[in-house]
Amino acid sequence: MPVTRHQLAASIRAASHIADREAIASFILDDATEASPNPFPHSSAGAQGHIWAGQSFEFRASQVETWGLACLLKALGSLAGDAPLVQAIFRSGPLRAYVYHSGDGCQIVGAVLHGRPGMALPVAKSLPRSRSMRRSTPPHPQQLDLFALVQHA
Repeated sequence: MPVTRHQLAASIRAASHIADREAIASFILDDATEASPNPFPHSSAGAQGHIWAGQSFEFRASQVETWGLACLLKALGSLAGDAPLVQAIFRSGPLRAYVYHSGDGCQIVGAVLHGRPGMALPVAKSLPRSRSMRRSTPPHPQQLDLFALVQHA
């Protein structure tokens, strides 16, 4: 039987090793959040450790805000590399959450929530409440027109 969003959210809230557990659980339970298709939900702690260590570097370089990433990396590092994990993915607009558990949805290894580069994560109370009220990404700055500057000089 698949693990429900409510089961995962309750287990995340009970996972005291996840600093941002309430915000991540609230995101997963939000009406605007959908489960993403995941053709390969089964993984290992070692594989996910490598993936998220790389993502951590990319996120810092791209100024992507995250919740739970440091806790996830620490938890993955404490497991044997071949420890089996199940990955659940959730999305809402530009936000993505990844939840890792032992397979029963009760023992949460870790969870991470992130947005896009340069986008601030919303505070838990301002998470999207419905599909019609989803936050959009901030507007991109206007591109500087160098040819216009040359013509005016």
